[in-house]
Amino acid sequence: MEVFAEYLKGIDNPDHRERTEEVLAWITKKFPQLEGHIKWNAPMFSDHGTYIIGLSTSKQHMSVAPEEITMAKFDDDIAHAGYTSTKGLFRIPWKKQVNYDLLEKIIEFNIQDKENITTFWRQ
Repeated sequence: MEVFAEYLKGIDNPDHRERTEEVLAWITKKFPQLEGHIKWNAPMFSDHGTYIIGLSTSKQHMSVAPEEITMAKFDDDIAHAGYTSTKGLFRIPWKKQVNYDLLEKIIEFNIQDKENITTFWRQ
């Protein structure tokens, strides 16, 4: 979690900072094999050098970016959770609960699907 300390300090709203820290800590604990990074001014996780998932924060929500292929696979689940999305990310409003079951499925899918990928992004 130390890798995310500066990023978290930069979140002005204490509730948003606490929620972001909670999600980052959950990912770190649930998937200890993932490596945390700050890239493009946002926290993200990789596995054997390949991107798994990234987060970012804004005034209204936390964005979760698992890559387009994963978004397409989980599009219905994301909508069912009540989150809005684009082709590359979904948004968790600060006032909504984090659907950790969905987040776990998405991360597990990316880990398995990218098991033999040697590039950062899918080609």
